[in-house]
Amino acid sequence: MPPRSASRRSRSDVVIDVDMPEVKPPADSVSAGISAPGALLLALEGRAPWEFAASILGTPWLRKLPAGDGHRVLVLPGLAANDLTTLPMRTFLKDRGYQASPWEQGLNLGPRAGVLDALRARVRSLFELDGKKISLVGWSLGGVYARELAKEMPEMVRCVITLGSPFAGPPQATNAWWLFEKVSGHPEPDAAMQAALRLAPPVPTTSIYSRTDGIVAWQCSLNPPGALAENIEVHASHIGLGLNPLSMMAIADRLAQDPKRWRPFDTSGLRRFFFKTGC
Repeated sequence: MPPRSASRRSRSDVVIDVDMPEVKPPADSVSAGISAPGALLLALEGRAPWEFAASILGTPWLRKLPAGDGHRVLVLPGLAANDLTTLPMRTFLKDRGYQASPWEQGLNLGPRAGVLDALRARVRSLFELDGKKISLVGWSLGGVYARELAKEMPEMVRCVITLGSPFAGPPQATNAWWLFEKVSGHPEPDAAMQAALRLAPPVPTTSIYSRTDGIVAWQCSLNPPGALAENIEVHASHIGLGLNPLSMMAIADRLAQDPKRWRPFDTSGLRRFFFKTGC
């Protein structure tokens, strides 16, 4: 999802108006040398159903996680996916006491005309229901949307959690760029836009990623070091990131954080066997 910037024209001549601050790309690109996951990792995406099964079997354990405070959470699906794919996650979040909401825009076919405005209106409407900040959880491309929304509307966003989102690398470092380009009509983003996407929002921001992601190169999902930005590595496929019990645990832990006293994810004790933080 392009950040708000000067107007960009798609190949279908649809103009999307955005207001992105001017960002100069770094002299040495952080994305140099990053390539899309290979055939073996892509084949391992077939384990996603087993990850979902693990979450179902782990339901009694997941229900022992601390209950949430009831704040609203907007969950955004990945490319070519819809709200059905985020239903397990939203069901889990509701069970933990959060008011989890779908994005309600059908298939995610990229930032076509009207999509960005509809997302802004969705965030604003959820915020205005009770005047409390909402959290944004975005899977893959949905996470790119979530980060940019938080940059635009930090006064309405409590925290951002992304799952395998490609915000920190070149488009060619994913095995889905061709699909994004085809369905969205957007050409490859320029260096300035890529640099802007790498910037973390001014709210607590967590990137959950997997080194065995078969769709997005894991380096593309790394937040740069920052006081409110972190990275959590889990063992998962890209398609399974939103279904994996380890992802669910990390999401629940992060949503339970008080944003005024936010601390990075704790990997002490048994957690060190299942999670890694940093880059």
